[in-house]
Amino acid sequence: QVQLVESGGGLVQAGGSLTLSCEVSGSNFAADSMAWYRQAPGNQRDWVARIYRVGTTTYANSVKGRFTTSRDNDKSTMYLQMNRLDPEDTAVYYCNKAFTPYYPWGQGTQVTVSS
Repeated sequence: QVQLVESGGGLVQAGGSLTLSCEVSGSNFAADSMAWYRQAPGNQRDWVARIYRVGTTTYANSVKGRFTTSRDNDKSTMYLQMNRLDPEDTAVYYCNKAFTPYYPWGQGTQVTVSS
């Protein structure tokens, strides 16, 4: 059974930074393209960053230039460095497979950006 455990969220002022982590167990992590998703209250869950098996990354336009994702295959962990945070970034952040997120969703980690 694949397990996804997100951590690192919190309350931060606009303009601040946070780094999220996602620990993955029960899968062949190194073989998976992974992604970060977020869901704000009343909104659907959208992807914000993808990192492919070879380390290539892509970002949603809303976070491009501010967020950076990375992965450590030895630790089966991926990261999301978030800079210049904006209140619009307030959401619960999740990780899962990219494109077809069919692993069971983790609990997510709440990010709240105050203005």
